Amino acid sequence: MTIKRDNAGVIVLAGECPVDDAETLLQLLQAQPEGPVDWSGCTRLHTAVLQMLMASAPAMRGECGDAFVARWGILKSPVTPSPSHAK
Repeated sequence: MTIKRDNAGVIVLAGECPVDDAETLLQLLQAQPEGPVDWSGCTRLHTAVLQMLMASAPAMRGECGDAFVARWGILKSPVTPSPSHAK
């Protein structure tokens, strides 16, 4: 599973997030619509997962780990630094 909720309640996207993860993300966001979502650990984000994030607009943490998404700045939302990137 590449999408899960951590002990702090943050929805974490890690590794490759395929189309099947969109449903998991939907369920997690329905239970916790405000997020936050940490996507700094994802390496590839399927467009279905990205669309779920765009539609729900949760608070985001970190920079997207998918180079394409990060390059184009597709999801513009107030971003909180990911704990792994905090100095």
